[in-house]
Amino acid sequence: MHNSENIWCLIARALNNEASEGEKEELAAILSKNESLQQQFDLLSRIWKEEQHIIDNQDKQSAQNTISRIIYKAELEAGADSFNKKTSFIGRKRWMAVAASVAILVVSGWLWMSNKSADKIAEETIEAKYGSRSRSLLPDGTTVWLNAGSKLYYDGDFTGATREVKLEGEAFFDVVKQTSRPFIVHTSGIDIKVLGTAFNVKSYPEDKTVETTLYRGAVKVFRETESEAAAIQLRPNEKLVLQKEAANKPENLSIDIQPATAKETRSSFTITRIDSTKKESERYETAWLYSRLEFRGDNFEQLAKKLERWYNVTIVFTDEKVKQLTVYGSFEKETVEQAFAALKEGFPITYKIDKHEISVGSVE
Repeated sequence: MHNSENIWCLIARALNNEASEGEKEELAAILSKNESLQQQFDLLSRIWKEEQHIIDNQDKQSAQNTISRIIYKAELEAGADSFNKKTSFIGRKRWMAVAASVAILVVSGWLWMSNKSADKIAEETIEAKYGSRSRSLLPDGTTVWLNAGSKLYYDGDFTGATREVKLEGEAFFDVVKQTSRPFIVHTSGIDIKVLGTAFNVKSYPEDKTVETTLYRGAVKVFRETESEAAAIQLRPNEKLVLQKEAANKPENLSIDIQPATAKETRSSFTITRIDSTKKESERYETAWLYSRLEFRGDNFEQLAKKLERWYNVTIVFTDEKVKQLTVYGSFEKETVEQAFAALKEGFPITYKIDKHEISVGSVE
């Protein structure tokens, strides 16, 4: 039987590419017999590769004793001189950072196990406020980016038969594959079910549609009132625009999301192909991930909603006619003042900025 601290020492050495071939084989054998430990190792690998250690002050304090024990045990097993020699490549400080990450996983794993027989942990919330975007790591290792004005909810333990989240707004998911635990996004009465994939979902409360754009893997999309058998299946580089409430005609779709060429059209949804020849950073659907706000055929009222979230401002119209102006363009590094100056150059509008409120009218 393997000592638990020895296992975590092996993991730490493997994360830093210091493990010998024998140690790698030993760790692989251990992980192959323990799915939970394998998942935790995968999570640590993702964190370490991205050089991000999600440890807040409270975590550091509560895990300090565990960290010390792991390092102390590692030193005893390898010998102090041998330990210092083996870790000279990355330095003791960097190795302690790995141990800290490992320790938190140890503590988290213990909490997850103890909670199986306890009351359910409170719901967790991740939020990107107006004027900001955020990136977070879920307990299973899935990475999620949130666009401005978005919220994501999930159960704190995240250990059930399925991994389920609720979304308000827009998010990009890079889901860790776990065959036995599907990942499900609930939004606006619609469910999106995946195993391991990368996709974007847009569903702000004021939107009339839910947009799902798939980049890798496969997804099934269906209404909460329908069975999974009725799901719409997407392939990579396909975009689904689904009415939140079934429409009688395809033309009921807002003009800004009407496809140039549709692969398939039904009464309440449209599937289109996205241009996979473009880099991800240049694509319309994921422009926000690269701090770029794009608008293609939006009317000014729709654009105003995007600008409010993007710049954390409130926009009021002093002339209703302005709302119907059709606008094309993009903003990246522009301030809100520069953005409206550019809009004024291209469209017959007037505007006044008063702190966080902007009034927009038409040219007389």
